[in-house]
Amino acid sequence: MDQIKIVAVVGSLRRESYNRQLALAAKEMLKGKADFEILEYQDIPFMNQDIEFPAPDSIKRVRAQVKAADGLWFFSPEYNHFFPGVLKNLIDWLSRQISETEPQVLAGKPAALSGITIGMSGTGLAQDHLVTLISLLNMDVMNYPRLTIPNAMGMLDKEGKLDLGASRSYLEKQAAAFIDFIRSRRK
Repeated sequence: MDQIKIVAVVGSLRRESYNRQLALAAKEMLKGKADFEILEYQDIPFMNQDIEFPAPDSIKRVRAQVKAADGLWFFSPEYNHFFPGVLKNLIDWLSRQISETEPQVLAGKPAALSGITIGMSGTGLAQDHLVTLISLLNMDVMNYPRLTIPNAMGMLDKEGKLDLGASRSYLEKQAAAFIDFIRSRRK
């Protein structure tokens, strides 16, 4: 069986964001079990139908990465009880039909959700909003297990890097479940 390809979509553009660090921890856990890459989308423009056709090169690039993926794993913070606007902008671009003959690239893609935040509420509300959106776009959402980690500031080591501690085992369980979820959907 071919190696599973997972594309991680991080909802924060900050280079050292906690959610990027969480995605990198998942990547390390999946070494040898899946190809795992983080989608870089800092250069995409705001969604604007005036520039939709032909799509900008940055949009073509992210669409190609998503299209080639067996599954998308979202790692997102929660901003004001919602997922960040940069993530919504990306999804808006990905939700658009590529051409008259090519559909959008999200339909049918398996999706997992994780998030870490500095607050105590975790990222459950943001994830619920995200599930509403990606379900509308016909993504195949793995609703269990999801991972919400609160209090990121209490999980930093001396260098300011994320130390998952007890949350590590939950990320490992979610990673294994997502691999199984993707495999179960392969034809």
